[in-house]
Amino acid sequence: MSMGTETPAQPSAVETAGPPVGPRRGGLPSWLRLPDQTLLRNLLLAVFFGVILWILSENFDSFTNLRLATVAYYFTALAGLTVLTGLNGQISLGHGALMAVGAYSTAILVGRTGFPLGAALAAATAITALTGVAVGAAASRLRGPYLAGATLAFAIGLPGLADRYPKAFGGENGLSVAPPTPPASLGLDFPLERWEAWIACLCALLVFVVLANLLRSRVGRAFRAVRDDEVAAQLAGLNVARTQVLAFVVSAACAGLAGGALVVVTQLAAPGAFQLALSLALLTGIVLGGLGSLTGALWGAIALVYLPQWSDDLAHSFSLSNDVQSNLPLALYGIVLMVVIVAAPQGIQGALRGLARIAHAALRKKPATEEEA
Repeated sequence: MSMGTETPAQPSAVETAGPPVGPRRGGLPSWLRLPDQTLLRNLLLAVFFGVILWILSENFDSFTNLRLATVAYYFTALAGLTVLTGLNGQISLGHGALMAVGAYSTAILVGRTGFPLGAALAAATAITALTGVAVGAAASRLRGPYLAGATLAFAIGLPGLADRYPKAFGGENGLSVAPPTPPASLGLDFPLERWEAWIACLCALLVFVVLANLLRSRVGRAFRAVRDDEVAAQLAGLNVARTQVLAFVVSAACAGLAGGALVVVTQLAAPGAFQLALSLALLTGIVLGGLGSLTGALWGAIALVYLPQWSDDLAHSFSLSNDVQSNLPLALYGIVLMVVIVAAPQGIQGALRGLARIAHAALRKKPATEEEA
């Protein structure tokens, strides 16, 4: 091809369309539409979700507020994992161990050095992110089952350090911390469980804002490019290894913050809470909810919290034996996972998105039919 006769590429319709004109997003009036600026839109969404969570927590009892807090810190971990696996294509079976890093860091900083809770959570997030640098550097050289095996070894080996160094990490009993004290301005009778739910939800909202902006940024596009085709991404000028390490660091930071929020809720960092089953449950959660979607991470968190409770209720209603009751949650996870993979390969969020498209198409078709009649 001659360089002199080459015609310049024409901009696409999307590039030349400019800002949307006229009614859009369901025909909402302009004052109800979310702004086009990504950061401002996500901040407004976070405020909206925060108000909803505040209203819910005010009307929940103590037990339900604990469940809300559990959903919040599971979402924090799952949001980071869905970025790593769904957006960057790296499989991690070691995120339970990364949560342990954040949990033990928070317990040590709060319980032994007297750090304020906010500073301890920030430091635990940074420590886990640094751990993610080391793990991510090794993981960037591995692919497929080798990557899964390496992170699996990390998940199995790291909790054993508590037994190896009992003076530092408390052995099997772990490290306990005092529950967070609600501010005096909230009143002496303010429920502790509600305050814990607020802290966990604040962490979840912070992760939502950061990741939602990241997904629509240049970094998020680089993650997707590496996931789709590493060779093409490298030819386009991307440093594949550095991008994969960055994805692991972001995901690890979210897991560390989730581990710190877990300590806030349970007041305990013990090795029994971070076994391999937790890592497998986290991976199951993002598959159930929908890979690469923050909304899918929310559905996955809800499933992780409520599926065990539903299985316990089912076992009690049929008066099943203790052995069956202990294994029923795992069996239920497997059944639900197989059903979702077969019936909704894109997870719960993908199924809901498909149903919304069908409903929208039906609603648009109905007026057209009435006009023809």
